[in-house]
Amino acid sequence: MRTGVIAKKLGMARFFDEAGAHVPVTVLSLEGCQVVAQRTKEKDGYVALQLGAGAKKPKNTSKALRGHFGKAEVEPKARVVEFRVSEENLIDVGAEITADHFVPGQKIDVTATTVGKGFAGAMKRWNFGGLRATHGVSVSHRSHGSTGQRQDPGRTFKGKKMAGHYGQETVTTLNVTVWRVDVERGLIMVKGAVPGTEGTFVKIRDAVKSRLPEAAPKPGAFRGKGQPAQAAAAEEPAVTEAPAEAATPEAGDQA
Repeated sequence: MRTGVIAKKLGMARFFDEAGAHVPVTVLSLEGCQVVAQRTKEKDGYVALQLGAGAKKPKNTSKALRGHFGKAEVEPKARVVEFRVSEENLIDVGAEITADHFVPGQKIDVTATTVGKGFAGAMKRWNFGGLRATHGVSVSHRSHGSTGQRQDPGRTFKGKKMAGHYGQETVTTLNVTVWRVDVERGLIMVKGAVPGTEGTFVKIRDAVKSRLPEAAPKPGAFRGKGQPAQAAAAEEPAVTEAPAEAATPEAGDQA
């Protein structure tokens, strides 16, 4: 199990594959994604890597976090996340993860906070059908109807789907395809949309429901402390793209 990365969602763009089909992509940027700390079985009881990304002013960072980042000899980070890894995939503290950590055509899972919609009704929030358009229904066509039972149990159960705050919750999109990787600019372009607004940080990890490609580097692609010999990787082009069979869009993308 490899570590994931923290990336910033820049927005969406589009490309055209070899067949001329339109492919929408989401552009994710790695902004100084570095290993801040290691969690080991002997010391912490589990194995993980703590990663930080984004720049943060030291004056806006607490004294405890300044000491934490100073111990790792990295600049203060705007976002810190832990990723569970296996012991053989630990990376030294201070190493910076690069975009070729993922390979084109690979399946990944993206976790982020969805766009907040504010207060929404049951039809928009839960896809309810609403009430009838006539036959006695007046000024309540989009209401959710009854919310309780009779005298027994005489209350509304917790978790009942009703109108309320819509969005702004943590969501994971599974099996997103990596379309293109730009190592020089630190960009990962994935096919389709991912949760989150532009400018927010998202977590990317290897897909849990798909096999890791043989070409994926282990323990990962990084530069800095503890960097392995990657002479062959240095000869590859900075921008790589998904193979033709992986790049072909589904029927829903062509609509």
